[in-house]
Amino acid sequence: MADNGEAGSRGLWRGAGCRGLASMSSLADAGTLSGKVTVVTGASRGAGRGIAATLGAARATVYVTGRSVKGQSTTENLPGTIEETAEIVAACGGIGIPVRCDHTVDSDVEELFGRVRREQGRIDLLVNNAWGGYERHDHQKFSAPFYEQPLCHWEGMFTAGVRAALIASRFAAPLMLSQRQGLIINITAWDRDKFLVNVFYDVAKGAINRMTYGMARELRPHNIAAIALAPGFMRTERVARAFESVGNKNYFNFTESPEYVGRAVVALAADQKIMDKSGRVLAVGDIADEYAFTDIDGRRIPAFRMPDQD
Repeated sequence: MADNGEAGSRGLWRGAGCRGLASMSSLADAGTLSGKVTVVTGASRGAGRGIAATLGAARATVYVTGRSVKGQSTTENLPGTIEETAEIVAACGGIGIPVRCDHTVDSDVEELFGRVRREQGRIDLLVNNAWGGYERHDHQKFSAPFYEQPLCHWEGMFTAGVRAALIASRFAAPLMLSQRQGLIINITAWDRDKFLVNVFYDVAKGAINRMTYGMARELRPHNIAAIALAPGFMRTERVARAFESVGNKNYFNFTESPEYVGRAVVALAADQKIMDKSGRVLAVGDIADEYAFTDIDGRRIPAFRMPDQD
């Protein structure tokens, strides 16, 4: 499933870099999103970095937010900082602007969008990717029953996940209202409303999906779309570390790159009929089929599917 806000793709960037992004077909042709102002939250690493870089390849201006900055300790000592991501955005052809922001602190978020207003006067796309739900998390206990789950997971998933997306959208929306257009994408996990194994996780992701629906209803009269976007099992640094810790070297065969969800974001942001999709939960694999793009290794990975449940 998605590991969006707090994981990395260092090895992937060494191998593919912007060369892999540049080959994603017309979606990333120079100028696809030229002049568009975007904010990607939780973009120090992982899905956020992949999304930011792919937006850079489409020539967007990308505000890269997160807590990990150069010269200081990073989240759980994972590699990646907002400055490094901004440099990747620039190397890919866009404009990368790093902004330290703790998305659990409302004043940080308000200042972020105040800065966007001062510097750009607009925002075209907000990608809510920040997610603290995997911090201090033991992946081997993910499927434990709710009565055995550490209570700190609720705080991480809701305060640093659901609420973070809501507050960022709250401050971004007025900028979009003034221009009567915009797109909010909330990164989520979803498989046709199946139970997502962990009660805390399932409720948090369900809340994001329902929040997206509510936002879409209220924003539709203003020509602003809101979509929940669900990647599959992503090849992030956290995921790689977990598999390699148990000697599994085959995870490349069944995981997506963080750039795959980035390509879905670019496709949606470039769609002139995006309002037709507003309020829906969409899977990256299905978006890849509709807009005819592949992952950076040339595979078109199907939408994530869970085993049948009782």
